[in-house]
Amino acid sequence: MIVAVPRETWPGERRVALVPDAVKLLAGAGLEVAVEAGAGEAAGFGDAAYVAAGASIVADPSALLGRADLVLKVQPPRALEGGGHEIDRLREGSTLVGLLRPLDLPDVARLLAERGVTAFALELIPRITRAQSMDVLSSMATVAGYHAVLLGASALPKLFPMLVTAAGTLSPARVLVVGAGVAGLQAIATARRLGAVVEAYDTRPAVKEQVQSLGAKFVELPLDTGDAQDSGGYAKAQSEEFYARQRALLGERVRAADVVITTAQVPGQRAPLLIDEEVVRGMRAGSVIVDLAAEQGGNCALTQAGKDVVAHGVQVRGPVNLPSAHPAHASQLYSRNVATFVRHLVKDGKLALDLSDEVTRAPLLAHEGQVTHEGVRARLEAAGGKA
Repeated sequence: MIVAVPRETWPGERRVALVPDAVKLLAGAGLEVAVEAGAGEAAGFGDAAYVAAGASIVADPSALLGRADLVLKVQPPRALEGGGHEIDRLREGSTLVGLLRPLDLPDVARLLAERGVTAFALELIPRITRAQSMDVLSSMATVAGYHAVLLGASALPKLFPMLVTAAGTLSPARVLVVGAGVAGLQAIATARRLGAVVEAYDTRPAVKEQVQSLGAKFVELPLDTGDAQDSGGYAKAQSEEFYARQRALLGERVRAADVVITTAQVPGQRAPLLIDEEVVRGMRAGSVIVDLAAEQGGNCALTQAGKDVVAHGVQVRGPVNLPSAHPAHASQLYSRNVATFVRHLVKDGKLALDLSDEVTRAPLLAHEGQVTHEGVRARLEAAGGKA
């Protein structure tokens, strides 16, 4: 069975779906790996490293994808600049594995189904113990949380740690992290390593001990958060009344911070609005907000995806695709997750899909000409598209 690793075509994407070390893992499962020439260069993995690991190098992406049984990608397939679509290059009956953004880009699922491609969206891997080694979202959130702190520290006109010098004592920066999922916890740990005083807030009371174990203070607000977490451990969407009260109560902590890092997202929905303009107006000049939910509309009312905005003396940063800022390690983590998932799907060198297995069934997006994920089908039907 031939596994293809094409070069990523999304603007600014520097990751690669498989690093050379992971090629060896798939070869051990009886798979033949072919990599598009230059696919790993932006992440620091040259063609020679892939050849040394046992992969072949193919210069023509159409030829590569046209003969592949299994295609591994980071970003979803997209329309090509010269016309056509990446999906048109996939062979009917082949299988695609990647971060396919199924709830944001349901038309991709429809096109894959129409092409006769079986597709697995790694965002949908269930959060259960035996699938932890395949959890791409957690791996990428770790990188994003780390880099978010670097963005905040580089923009803040202060140093993070307390310093005692002959010229006087410098007080430490105060960092507030909103949302204590994987990205938030990594942000807490990184800010603490840099010497900041850190506090964190999350609607899920269950994360309090994790926040405190990293040396941060857990902010508790008088809100009813009994149903704030779903069965998979993700935050659940709340009512607008809840968010309005949350904004009012959280505003005091935001105004007291030098750097605010927001990470609150609800899968498939607009990110909750947690910081309104009036709160930003009350922050100290030079303060920084780093909004990791920028691509989903932002947790701050002033966030613009992919841009740094200065408003009322406060810099509001709306970074996108932060894992790509550290492509070597991000690719290393991603490819280990992907290789583990592929080995789960493969038996005796061939794909053997056991749809009674939750780990196989949950991320299955398209199969046998149909969009198989209920949530994506519902979105297509609501938009008047064929599901």
